[in-house]
Amino acid sequence: MTAIQNVYCVGRNYRLHAEELGNEVPTEPMIFMKPSHAAVPLEQAELILPKDKGEIHYEAELVIRIGRDYEPGLSVEQMVDGLALGIDFTLRDVQSVLKKKGHPWTAAKGFKNSAPLTAFVPFPDAATWAEQPFALLKNDQQVQLGYTRNMIFSLETIIAHIGDNYGLAAGDIIFTGTPEGVGPVATGDTFELIYAGASVGKCRIAE
Repeated sequence: MTAIQNVYCVGRNYRLHAEELGNEVPTEPMIFMKPSHAAVPLEQAELILPKDKGEIHYEAELVIRIGRDYEPGLSVEQMVDGLALGIDFTLRDVQSVLKKKGHPWTAAKGFKNSAPLTAFVPFPDAATWAEQPFALLKNDQQVQLGYTRNMIFSLETIIAHIGDNYGLAAGDIIFTGTPEGVGPVATGDTFELIYAGASVGKCRIAE
């Protein structure tokens, strides 16, 4: 399997999520990045997150893996070879300070273990992808539910935007955005990711 290379993330790609945080809805894809070291397996005994940097929020997302070098005009099915679910953990207090200063989000988004992922499975066709729900359970209670058909920017638009502006190649992954329902994380919390009604991964936040 190709190792993870670049980790691209799409911010504010669900309208209700942008609105719940009081952010403007973007008119073109808002792209930020995480170091590849942030991407770790979701299935582990305990996930260690920072304890001394303010509030941390969870953001569940569907993640696609790029299987070949980008070429304009290729279909989603030609470009994407894998699908996973992940959590974009965010240092929300840190992010708020960075936004006020106009600074990059790396400190709030790129810390170690901030992008845990389930195992990748073969990517279904784009139509199937659009209709399958994904959800996040926090301590066995559903806190997020999303359908990719509700994304502001489609996979075609996201892939073309990143490929044209930054480049895409085999092993790059894209976090495609989170639906509404994000919230705080506490030590001891458990998080379980659901795709098409089935559990695909679970983690616990270390004390």
